[in-house]
Amino acid sequence: MNVVVIVTVAHHASDGELALTPVHGEALLTHTVRGLLGVPEIDLVLVAAPQRCAFSFSEAVRGMDCQVVSGSPRQAFAVVESELPRDSVVLLHDALRAFCPAQTVSDVITAVSDASPVVVPVLPMADTVKVTDSASLIIGTEDRSRLRTAQTPIGFTVSAFLSAASPDLAGAVQAGAATVPGHPDAMRVTTDFELSLAEAIAAAPKNEETL
Repeated sequence: MNVVVIVTVAHHASDGELALTPVHGEALLTHTVRGLLGVPEIDLVLVAAPQRCAFSFSEAVRGMDCQVVSGSPRQAFAVVESELPRDSVVLLHDALRAFCPAQTVSDVITAVSDASPVVVPVLPMADTVKVTDSASLIIGTEDRSRLRTAQTPIGFTVSAFLSAASPDLAGAVQAGAATVPGHPDAMRVTTDFELSLAEAIAAAPKNEETL
């Protein structure tokens, strides 16, 4: 079995630039790719770069054992598709989730199978969720016991990835996907507060728990 990871930015137009935000002296993207390369099960890391960011992304991962492809995740996958065994696992990972623990990545890889062709790491919803009407008045409380927040990497069999209606971060998780436990460190780093947490994670000794 081969495991290929496609690192992508796909939520908002500004995500490409956010992936270049410095954390502990290096771009978020650099931390993301380094972490993935440290997962023993992973054979190949591809970075799907927005065209406007292709050069900057290449600079951020210079000297690292990965390949930057200008275009979408599907275009990045096409570069290696003919070389992959059909029992390979494809991971789609958000470049802004730079500190996802290796164990979480491994758990996703292990869980992908013919019986579970799509797997996503999730966390329980911690906040109380209120329902509002068109006037923004609270009309009820959502039962959060079964609510989850989705993280990445999302794991696919090759056939599931190719058949996904929208093989990107926004539309990859559909009803019926299996789940594994996520981790707080796998947060998307977008706000000043999250950047401060990311700085702490990056600076912490690697043999210590960070959050």
